[in-house]
Amino acid sequence: MHRILTVAAVAALLAACAPHAGDETASEAISYFDNSGRADVLSGGVRLIPIETPSGTYRVWTKRVGNNPTIKLLLLHGGPGATHEYFEAFDSYLPGAGIEYYYYDQLGSAYSEQPQDPSLWNIPRFVDEVEQVRVALGLDAGNFFVLGHSWGGILAMEYALAHQDKLKGLIISNMMASIPAYNRYADEVLKPTMDPAVLAEIEALEAAEDYGNPRYAELMFQHHYVDHVLRMPVDQWPDPVNRAFAKINNDIYIPMQGPSELGAKGALEEWDRTAEIVDIRVPTLVIGAEFDTMDPAHMQWMADTIPNAQYLYCPQGSHLAMYDDQETYVNGLIRFLNDVDAAAQH
Repeated sequence: MHRILTVAAVAALLAACAPHAGDETASEAISYFDNSGRADVLSGGVRLIPIETPSGTYRVWTKRVGNNPTIKLLLLHGGPGATHEYFEAFDSYLPGAGIEYYYYDQLGSAYSEQPQDPSLWNIPRFVDEVEQVRVALGLDAGNFFVLGHSWGGILAMEYALAHQDKLKGLIISNMMASIPAYNRYADEVLKPTMDPAVLAEIEALEAAEDYGNPRYAELMFQHHYVDHVLRMPVDQWPDPVNRAFAKINNDIYIPMQGPSELGAKGALEEWDRTAEIVDIRVPTLVIGAEFDTMDPAHMQWMADTIPNAQYLYCPQGSHLAMYDDQETYVNGLIRFLNDVDAAAQH
């Protein structure tokens, strides 16, 4: 038995087929998740990219999220030797903003291969690795943004100084342009805020190089990390942060950063680009935070010194400001990406 469409039903059907004000937004959403023509569909966006190094070929892990032909953001994690995982907070924001982004574990970190070759852990080789990743992912000056956080900020600055012709925009997050200046800030500002008895115990453990002592970790978490790394009780730290911390490769971290968390004492100890950052010409966002291990005033100076830069200040944030001042951090990042993209299209 055939049912007869009523006038109301026909009207409803026609209305459903008619253009709506939200159709453009819906079309953008469909485009963002369009996997046609992508080689990484089967793996959910994951690609293992071969990297040529002086000691052989190794593979590094990357994962793409979304599609945006003009905004493609590569995330450079900290450490050195940490992982991409603490960036996972971005999953709550960047897809909704239509930002295409790439998780990436640097060589020696977590899901990438971990060669036992100390000669690989130096800045020029890491910069070359980022360039090889860019080429493999097909990113270029028309769409390629780099966000480097902490050690990743050093790597991002070095990459920009070597390859800024390949960049559309640069984000330097929670990283000063000078390790000597960072060490002075730790000595003159951060340490004096600690309980003198606690600081004395920490420094005694460091002098004895007893970094594996559980007491050292206990003191650092209770009296430094919760104040300047992530301003939340340790038992409330988000899972992505805990996973990233648990996987730090100390074979990279200690030789480059040094074993202490109150300043850098490894191969990076003399790194300083304060004289060169004026040569960075691409649009740049410098992100600093009030309670960071890094001096927020120095971060402001960086934004004033880089010719085409702006400063994003996170008043409630620390070193992981993408968590403890999340809305300020993420909204500022999205605004910067969209503004640079809009300016490039005019």
